[in-house]
Amino acid sequence: MNGTIQAPTIEYALLSPMLVVFGAAIIGVLVEAFAPRYLRKSIHVPLTLLALVGAFATTILTALNGLPDKPAAMGAVAVDGPSLFIWGIILILAFVSVLLVNDDEQFVAQAAAVPGSADEEEAVRSGFVQTEVYPLLLFAVGGMLLFAAANDLLVMFVGLEVMSLPLYLLCGLARRRRLLSQEASVKYFLLGAFSSAFFLYGMALVYGYAGSVDLKAISAALGTVSGQDTLLFIGVALLGVGLLFKIGAAPFQAWKPDVYQGAPTAVTALMASTVLVAAFGAVLRVFWVALGGLEWNWQPVMWGVAILTMIVGAILAITQTDIKRMLAYSSVAHAGFLLTGVIAIGTFAQNTQALSAILFYLAAYGFTTVGAFAIVTMVRDAGGEAGHLSRWAGLGKRSPVLAGIFAFFLLAFAGIPLTSGFFGKYAVFAAAVSGGALPLVIVGVVSSAIAAFFYVRVIVLMFFSEPAADGPTIATPTVGTSAVVALAAAATVVLGVFPQPVLDLADQAASALFIR
Repeated sequence: MNGTIQAPTIEYALLSPMLVVFGAAIIGVLVEAFAPRYLRKSIHVPLTLLALVGAFATTILTALNGLPDKPAAMGAVAVDGPSLFIWGIILILAFVSVLLVNDDEQFVAQAAAVPGSADEEEAVRSGFVQTEVYPLLLFAVGGMLLFAAANDLLVMFVGLEVMSLPLYLLCGLARRRRLLSQEASVKYFLLGAFSSAFFLYGMALVYGYAGSVDLKAISAALGTVSGQDTLLFIGVALLGVGLLFKIGAAPFQAWKPDVYQGAPTAVTALMASTVLVAAFGAVLRVFWVALGGLEWNWQPVMWGVAILTMIVGAILAITQTDIKRMLAYSSVAHAGFLLTGVIAIGTFAQNTQALSAILFYLAAYGFTTVGAFAIVTMVRDAGGEAGHLSRWAGLGKRSPVLAGIFAFFLLAFAGIPLTSGFFGKYAVFAAAVSGGALPLVIVGVVSSAIAAFFYVRVIVLMFFSEPAADGPTIATPTVGTSAVVALAAAATVVLGVFPQPVLDLADQAASALFIR
């Protein structure tokens, strides 16, 4: 009797971070349905923040109580060191992003109103606030947690959709440039639906080969099933398309610049940081846990994808004239750098080193990204945010502190020493060299040098150009925005000067690799 009572209790404890987030999201939906409009935001904001803090606290408690030796939820969710580390990163970055989302100036007053219509003007005059962004955000975060820890392709697909569907909606809720925002939402939805279809079809083919969608069972089938290699290879290719789309790897990166530009900047910050973390968690589980025995087949393709991603991201970023599109292509290049770590699969030591490097890189890049987009929200002209790079000319003379912090974030993206980006790139490249991928690292270093050009170009534009007479204004930051910039800057400094504690934590999380 004790066994039948204790087992579900352990399961609930392991899954508690997800349960807290999804529970708060459901409560948020009820608030939207029944609470008066004027009370909704005052309920949503503390509810969302408390849910994320509570989920983070339960993640820490789960790690301290010892990790299980088998997956939870009937083998569907793997709660191990890497998944807990990824959960912690996602929850912290989501908490920071909520502080940006709390700025009502970014979101439309009434999403159902036609842009420029009398209904929209009336909603603005009435002071309406689009409060459903908070439960949508929580559902997206819950989907990320499930997506990154799924030990089953079907559960991974469910996590993918729960993560993606709210983001499709959030991308279309910008207050200004509504048509551009709605265009971004539609593009993201259509391309995301295609990628999900590829993933689902690939899952069906892999199931036809292995007779199971469980990652451990797929791995065991690789050496036993014969005569169906074509089915397996096509299925793996389609799974890869679905996953590589989510990280924005070339040639599946076309959605990123359009969506990043059109979405509300707070949503862009959330997507650019947390979605990348969750997607790499899923990529590692599929290619290391399920397909680790097939490495000689998928590694050459992944080499090509990584090289193309780094080169496309670095070169196309140079041609951009919009700050958010430039940061989008920067994100593409960083996805390529991270893929060099994914390729570093070999001995147990190399696996552990590569996984630790990827986890550290995701943490460092996430904080810097959120901080950079927080700066973008404060540089405004008459039409809203000043997106065109020409509008940033002379910003260092108008607001030297703001421009200095943004320059620091750009230097971190470039991987300059004494920033978090330097140690992130060093860790990933070192793991790739240990895994025998030296040519790939050389391409990565060259791409980093190319990327440094457009980062430095923006810095020169801000500090060595004369500001225009009708230049943008610097909006007075809200308390939340100020906190985001301060936290991101502090994290970028600390991880660049004293990275060892987080590196040790990543090593500890990666020490046992993934449970099966």
